[in-house]
Amino acid sequence: MAIPSAATAPPPPARLLPVAVLLWLAGVYLRIPVLVAPPLAPFIGDELALSQTLTGALTTLPILMLAIGAMPGSLAISRIGPRNTLALAMLIMVIGSAGRGLVPDTSTLMLASAVMGLGVAMMQPALPALLPRWLEPHHLAIGSAIYMNGMLMGEFIGAGITLPVLMPLLDNSWRATLLAWSLPALLVAAALFLPKRDLARPVRKAAWLPDWKNPLTVRLGLLLGLSGSMFFGLNAYMGNLLEQQGRIGMLSEALFWYNIAQVFASLVMLKTARLWVGRRTLIVIMAVLSILGTAGTVVLEGWWFIASATLMSFVAGILLILLVALPPLLVNSAETGRLSAGTFLVGYTMAFSVPMAGGVLADWTGDPRHAVMVMIAYSLLVLPLAFTLNLKRKKDQPES
Repeated sequence: MAIPSAATAPPPPARLLPVAVLLWLAGVYLRIPVLVAPPLAPFIGDELALSQTLTGALTTLPILMLAIGAMPGSLAISRIGPRNTLALAMLIMVIGSAGRGLVPDTSTLMLASAVMGLGVAMMQPALPALLPRWLEPHHLAIGSAIYMNGMLMGEFIGAGITLPVLMPLLDNSWRATLLAWSLPALLVAAALFLPKRDLARPVRKAAWLPDWKNPLTVRLGLLLGLSGSMFFGLNAYMGNLLEQQGRIGMLSEALFWYNIAQVFASLVMLKTARLWVGRRTLIVIMAVLSILGTAGTVVLEGWWFIASATLMSFVAGILLILLVALPPLLVNSAETGRLSAGTFLVGYTMAFSVPMAGGVLADWTGDPRHAVMVMIAYSLLVLPLAFTLNLKRKKDQPES
C-alpha cells in the first residue's frame, strides 16, 4: 500500500523550488502577451493603418476575452485536468500571440488577438485549480502569491523592457518582438509535465459551470471587478487626465510608478501571504484604500496625482492577490477551477465594461474625470460585499 500513498503524497520540500519556478513562469505569461501590445501599438498601427479604436482594441479585446474564456477553461479543467488545461491554454496563447507577429492585415490581427486572449483566459482558472494538486495545504497561499508575483512582474516586464531593450535587439521589428516574447512559452508548457504528480485525467466528469448558488462566486467576482476596473481603467485614461492638467509630459513617469507599484505589491504578498490570505478585514482595508487612491486622481494634480494613482495600483495589486488566492483555500480541488472561472467571468466582465461605460460618459461630457467617477461609483456600490464574505472553508467532499 506504500505505492498508492506515494502517488498522492505532497512533493517533499526539496522539490517545491522547481514547482515554484514553474508557477512563476506560467504567471508571467498571464500578462506579458496582453501588455506587450501598448508599447508596440504605434508601430503596429503605422504599418497596418489602424484606427484609434482598433489600436486600443489590441489591449481591450484580450481583456474582454479574459471574461469570455473563463468558461472554456473551467470545462477543460473538468475534462482533462488543470495541468493539461494549463499546457493547452499556453499553446493557444502562443498561437495567438505569435500569430499577431505574422498577420498580413487588420482582420487577422484582431482574430489572433482574440485567440491569444482566449488562451490567457483559460490559463487563469487552471493555475489555482493546479495548486491543491501540487502543493500541501499550508503552501496554497504562498503558491498563489508566487504565480501572482509572476503575473504582476509580467505586467512590468512587458511594458518596461519591450521598447528600450528587446526591440532594438531585433532590428526594431514589432513582428520579431512579438515572436520573441511568445515562443519561449512553449518551453514553459512542456516543463509543466516534469512534476510527476497529477498526471492522470479526472476520474469522473466534474461540474464546470459556475455555481451561482454559491454566494462567493458573485461576491468575489464583483470585488475582483472593483480591483480590475480601477487598475485597467485608470491605466487607460491616465494620459487624458494628465493632458487635461496640462502635464502630459509626466505620463512616462506616471506609468512607470503606476506599473512598478504592482510589482512591489506582489513582493509584499510573497512575504505575508500565509498571514494575510483569508482575512476579510484586509480585503476591506485594501478595497477602501483603492477607492481613496482612485478618488485622489480626480482632485489632485502633478506629482500628487501620480502618488495617488501609485497608491491605488499598490493596494489594488494586494487586493487582487487576496481575492484570487481564496478559491483553493475555500473549496476542495474539484471545485477550485469552477469557482475561479466564475469569479474571473464576473470580475473581468466588470473590469472591461465599467471603464468602457466611464469612457462613454467622458466622451459625452468632454471631461475624462467623469470616467474615473464611474469606476469609483461602481466600487462604492460593491464595497459592502466585502463585509459579507464568508471565508470559512467548505466541508470537503469526495473528489473522485
